[in-house]
Amino acid sequence: MTDVDIVRRTTPDGGGTQSTRAAAIRTYGLTKRFGRQAAVDSLDLEVPMDTVFGFLGPNGSGKTTTIRMLLGLVGATDGTMEVLGRPMPKGAALTLPLVGALVEGPAFHPYLSGRDNLLRLDAADRTVTASGARRRVADALDRVGLAAAAGKRYRAYSMGMRQRLGLAAALLKPRELLVLDEPTNGLDPQGTREVRAIIRDVGASGTTVFLSSHLLPEVEQVCSHVGVMSHGRLVFSGSLGELRAASASRVRVDTPEPAAAADVLRRAGTGEPEIIGHGVVADLGATASEDLTEALVKAGVPVRQIIVEKPDLEEMFVGLTGEGFDVDE
Repeated sequence: MTDVDIVRRTTPDGGGTQSTRAAAIRTYGLTKRFGRQAAVDSLDLEVPMDTVFGFLGPNGSGKTTTIRMLLGLVGATDGTMEVLGRPMPKGAALTLPLVGALVEGPAFHPYLSGRDNLLRLDAADRTVTASGARRRVADALDRVGLAAAAGKRYRAYSMGMRQRLGLAAALLKPRELLVLDEPTNGLDPQGTREVRAIIRDVGASGTTVFLSSHLLPEVEQVCSHVGVMSHGRLVFSGSLGELRAASASRVRVDTPEPAAAADVLRRAGTGEPEIIGHGVVADLGATASEDLTEALVKAGVPVRQIIVEKPDLEEMFVGLTGEGFDVDE
């Protein structure tokens, strides 16, 4: 076990030290202000190792600013952060070679081929030997499905091919962490599917993936854990299962006597009932649906049907952020 696996650190309240399995990313009170505006406000975030973590939020919620701080591209106003168990930016020299990143779209020389662009990037990396350059580039191109287009000039690449070349650049050598900022932004459906397939493959290989996105299908299809940002603050962090479990179920009662049904629901301990047409809806809370059915029958309320509804992912995020998310492919 290396020093990346176990970290001795000061607890957030300053009270001594504790030994802990290193998360891929951990922040305490991370803040970035531009003038009086807090783009990121007191962010406490933990990204478990060996996960595909979706960093979600509407555009302008602070996602890209957080990523830029984690990678040392901008300085934090306040707070601390660790990447792969080392403090940043102090530990950047040891940490960043283990991190692949694609932030705000790839940038390559348009008149060079995909292969030659990657060879230039590889030559600038002092942590690898020159003798293995062509093998590394060939492996990276093959991994993202660009082996057949390796000799084509970058300017002739489609948007999807350009994003895949950016991923190849991030994967030129083994990485412990891959950071992606809106990797499918601007892609057509085919390009989007290709990039998502690569992300799933990278996550399955044991690399932790930190994926910033505002697209719900992206999260549902590739992520195991999520953090939700709203106006610079983290409003939820956990597994997708925990997010769904934390969301309240609603009960819908179809009845010709909605007022009487609402009174029964209220006495049974549901959330405040709302009469909608020939029915009533309410948050189920801790009330068991079978107990509610029994209470309606005993009260003599005629019931056509009772439906327990779980909110979908879009409804959960709207409830957390107060804003809609892009649900398009």
